[in-house]
Amino acid sequence: MFLLATNDQQYRNPDAVLDVYEKPPLSSWAFLSLQHLFSMFGATVLVPLLVGLDPSIALFSSGVGTIIHILITHRKIPAYMSSSFSFIVPMVSLMKTVGYAGVAQGTIAVGMVYLIVSLIVGFVGSDWIDKALPPIVVGPIVIVIGMSVAGSAANNAMMNGSHYDLTYFGVAMFTLFLTVILNMVLRGFWSNIAILLGIVGGYILAVALGIVDFSKVISTPWFKLPAFDIMFANYMPKKIYWGAILSFAPIAFVTMAEHLGHIMVLDELTGRDFFKDPGLHKTLAGDGTASIVAAFLGGPPVTSYGENIGVMAVNKIFSVYVVIGAAVFAALFGFVGKLSALIQTIPGPVIGGISFVLFGVISSSGLRILVDNKVDFNEKRNLMIASVILVIGIGNAYLQIGSFQFTGVGVATVVGIVLNLILPKHALSEHWEDDKDNWKKDQKAKGNA
Repeated sequence: MFLLATNDQQYRNPDAVLDVYEKPPLSSWAFLSLQHLFSMFGATVLVPLLVGLDPSIALFSSGVGTIIHILITHRKIPAYMSSSFSFIVPMVSLMKTVGYAGVAQGTIAVGMVYLIVSLIVGFVGSDWIDKALPPIVVGPIVIVIGMSVAGSAANNAMMNGSHYDLTYFGVAMFTLFLTVILNMVLRGFWSNIAILLGIVGGYILAVALGIVDFSKVISTPWFKLPAFDIMFANYMPKKIYWGAILSFAPIAFVTMAEHLGHIMVLDELTGRDFFKDPGLHKTLAGDGTASIVAAFLGGPPVTSYGENIGVMAVNKIFSVYVVIGAAVFAALFGFVGKLSALIQTIPGPVIGGISFVLFGVISSSGLRILVDNKVDFNEKRNLMIASVILVIGIGNAYLQIGSFQFTGVGVATVVGIVLNLILPKHALSEHWEDDKDNWKKDQKAKGNA
């Protein structure tokens, strides 16, 4: 494959500031972990707010789910697990009808799908990945993962509710430029937390411009127990909600495709092959178990987060211990009402401005895969595969059957894999051109003779 090494503790990525197994010094550990927390916080709490769940539970379950994933993958993958957007539509519908009991059963079904697939992968192995996902497929998919959420970043940067807001856009641009400049001019520890400093700087400007509302912070108590909805403790399941199960379970394959993409990016960033060590079956089992635990706590389904991968791509700190620190903070902040409420006041334009950097860096990692592997776009096969993946994925050409929706990223991934497997190495026209060139060379050689 195109990776530098397997996931071996004796190997150290020369590009890393802190590699996967390395612990940060105590003096900087908290700042590095908080940087991850702030980067994913907006998306994490947005899902429960949209569907009618307690954001504190989503925050707590994201922290617990991340730690579970890290333990199942033997502390080898620095991935953060948090609220998935893919299930919003069925969650909204269920919360209006049968309530969280239906959401919980659907979320458990998602986890079970992951566990079943992980067992199959564990049995058949992962050698097929090298054939199905060469650089010409992986590179464009990684680009799509970053670009597919570019619209969300732009929307946060520009829109105040339903209308365009120039002040919002100004705050977003300030956050963006501040983060880029700090990343370029700072050194050492301060360079490593440039994203956190950019968020803080953008937040201060937003406060000065009066677009931050502190009323919720004032009214929220310091310590507040999340409104847990624990199965068999807070409620007893009265029946099996087959509609919930059947609406959630197929979407697991959508998030599974995105999960594969995130692992590909982490492989490229860290110079390791997580598909082989700890193995794709372990990463899927970690993801599925995290969702099942979230269901028993009262949270939404969880999945790996691109925002946190973007942070690692910028600061080159791949330490799994930094991610564990972020998970611990998330779980603790679920109980600290004012801190949780304060972080929720980070306005959209600050999140949008920082997202321009994070999502862009993910896409750039896809370009790097293509460049490092010297993918030749003069070959029609490569041109066709990359072009189709990029347009389907970035354009979000999703597949909808009833209430089931397969995202553009998922469709692009599947189409890219299929094209890679069925297309010949060279187009017939390329064979003809080669034959013509060879014929000319033979005629020239005969003439000289």
